[in-house]
Amino acid sequence: MSLRLGVDTGGTFTDVVAFDDATGQVHVRKVSSTPDDPGRAILRGVAEILEQIGGRAIGEVSYFAHGTTVGTNALLTGNGVSTGLITTRGFRDLLELGRGRRPAMYDPQADKPAPLVPRQARVEVTERVRHTGRIETPLDESEVRAAVRDLRDQGVEAVAICLLYSYVDPTHEGRIAEIVREEFPEAYVSMSSEVLPEFREYERLSTVVTNAYVGPVVYRYLAALRENLAAQGLRAVPHVTQSNGGVIPFATAEAMPVRLVLSGPSTGVVGAAQICSAAGFDDIITFDMGGTSSDISLVQHGRPKVTSGMELDGRPIRSPMLDIHTVGAGGGSLGWIDSGGHLRVGPQSAGASPGPACYGEGLEAAVTDANVVLQMLNPEYLLNGQMKIDREASVRAVRRLAEPLGLSVEETALGILRVVTANMARAIRVVSVQRGYDPRDYALVPFGGAGPLHASRLARELRMRHIVVPEIPGAQSAMGLLMTDVKTDYMRTQIMPVSAGTASHLDEVFTGLARRADEWFDEEDVPAEGRRLVRRLELRYAGQNFELPVEVPEEHDIVVGGVSQILDAFHAAHERVYGYRSPEAAVEVVTFRLEAHGVAPRVEMTRSEADGGGIAEAVVDTRETCFDPDRGYEPVTVYDRGRLGVGHRIVGPAIIEQMDTTTVLLPGDVCVVDELRNLVIEIGEQA
Repeated sequence: MSLRLGVDTGGTFTDVVAFDDATGQVHVRKVSSTPDDPGRAILRGVAEILEQIGGRAIGEVSYFAHGTTVGTNALLTGNGVSTGLITTRGFRDLLELGRGRRPAMYDPQADKPAPLVPRQARVEVTERVRHTGRIETPLDESEVRAAVRDLRDQGVEAVAICLLYSYVDPTHEGRIAEIVREEFPEAYVSMSSEVLPEFREYERLSTVVTNAYVGPVVYRYLAALRENLAAQGLRAVPHVTQSNGGVIPFATAEAMPVRLVLSGPSTGVVGAAQICSAAGFDDIITFDMGGTSSDISLVQHGRPKVTSGMELDGRPIRSPMLDIHTVGAGGGSLGWIDSGGHLRVGPQSAGASPGPACYGEGLEAAVTDANVVLQMLNPEYLLNGQMKIDREASVRAVRRLAEPLGLSVEETALGILRVVTANMARAIRVVSVQRGYDPRDYALVPFGGAGPLHASRLARELRMRHIVVPEIPGAQSAMGLLMTDVKTDYMRTQIMPVSAGTASHLDEVFTGLARRADEWFDEEDVPAEGRRLVRRLELRYAGQNFELPVEVPEEHDIVVGGVSQILDAFHAAHERVYGYRSPEAAVEVVTFRLEAHGVAPRVEMTRSEADGGGIAEAVVDTRETCFDPDRGYEPVTVYDRGRLGVGHRIVGPAIIEQMDTTTVLLPGDVCVVDELRNLVIEIGEQA
């Protein structure tokens, strides 16, 4: 017998999901996160779930995967390590100059984020490579040795290396890295030609500096967790999620921590895409609402959208990642009154400690408190009784906001929900409307501990017609860890025209990237039948400064089939995003990208049949709930999701409870349990 474990660390809770290969059963456990040392909550959660399913031994675990925000948190809180930079002479201040843009166009007082490397730790060396790859000025190795000794004497722990055009010829960067290891062997070394072999100097510099800044933090965390799990008896190789939605072994991730920026939310999107495709919903918008934030992503034709980078805390990070937009709106987001006397919600959060007022320690009203006041959430306990709830504390916290607003407690609680819904709707429009997609054509897939609680209200705001709530929404990201592949990305910047005459050159570049992927497959022991490659080109009209990604179909032979399909796809993408196309204009490729997927053991979805049981068996309570202050509290039926069977139909208003979350059906909503045990909700008419 063997078990597979997925562990996702959130700001408030750490979720653990266990899949039993022998029985096909899925088990879930939630424990409070420990932000000072996330590994403590992981070890506790693993121990508790093994005990929960019959006192199983950790040695029975055949697969272990983990989603973490350790690197992201180190970056956001400024808790990375002291970092030095070695760069081409004359480019010392590029990290500070950036693109020369103000952080906020119409705010002259807005400050840029402080550079992760102070000026005295940014050192220049004599060398120069031209854009063609020709070495114009040889590397002065004596200068490099002096620079490394200077950084060592300054006490840096990590060294980032970023030279002009090293993505064309990385020879000089490689030699500098060798010298660093000779002169300063204890330093963590990060080269831009390995981290991001692409053009755009500032973005490449920012990314490699970020990698170096958080590298030792991530390395120490993963190494310690790996050792502690091994000490507990884990024999399986532990894996960690990347921003691209795939997993890699801890040891591999330690060298490229910048690829873990979206480690936490990415697998939830991957799992949701697979679940919903099987349920007949290929086009979805995922909505992962946790305690601190909400993560939004768009999935089209069953495939999550990908992007080549993002900006985090004002710093560009270029790395292959799922296109996920984050907004500071979660169950712990705090309500407050601004200087104009208006109610606002977030981005400040109560977090895991002190948490919402109903947890017993906090004093300020959070979104969770609003739901407890209105009794959409159980007013006595959460997590099937594992966590007691103090509704009176929530009422007191909300009343502190209500009194200066001149509103009742219920009006203020509903106001909090309306404001946080508007915040989340704006985030969904970023990944949909602003990119040429109509959210009304997509189903909303809520997960996270608070997602299903707010989904119906959010769908109404966006006029979406369907909601699909997975079977284990509160631990969907942990579940997704058991539904993803081993995955890595390769890229190469090489600007060339896209035409019938260059087809063989395009194919040649992809062939070179595929050779590197084959080497990686061999290192990871991925069998030939489990290997898959996804090709993408980043294209633009000649003269433009930004590119659009276009996927090259797996079955499409660039040389034999020509490039007409690729050009057609680019013109269509350009029209969708910018509103026009120019078929007569020359098109050029800027960057080639190759995703390498190695099929990993995964949870297989099973279909169920109706057992003939009546829905009355699932009714556990009738609760006085307030949907409208004018109508006051009215009786609402509460169902236990674990007792609902395939085909059961519920008409809102209703509340469906389970251990990891609560789903609220507003008046007029109709919910049916499908064969995969999802809750498929048809939204009622908007009032």
